[in-house]
Amino acid sequence: MAKHEFGIIDSFEENKWYSDYEPEKYNCISVDDDLIGELTIRYDEELMVIKTYFIVSTQVGKGLDYCGVTLIPPESLKQFRDIIIKQIITSRQKNFNFSLKK
Repeated sequence: MAKHEFGIIDSFEENKWYSDYEPEKYNCISVDDDLIGELTIRYDEELMVIKTYFIVSTQVGKGLDYCGVTLIPPESLKQFRDIIIKQIITSRQKNFNFSLKK
């Protein structure tokens, strides 16, 4: 199954290309493609208003670059975190409702 890596850059360098794969350097965690796919479908509109960068700080974007490197600047972290929390709550509610039907 495909994975997406998420890491934290303590010191965001302007104009640096973050295209090299360095999961150890940024303490990356892996997230299954199914979860990211569900997140992007369910919260597409909300994700698309979050300011991000694609690979380098000069490539301003919105939302997640599904097949590449997305840099989420500090000012966008709260919005991104809030969407993740909504996804977790929705997922738990679905699982709870499913278990009630059994």
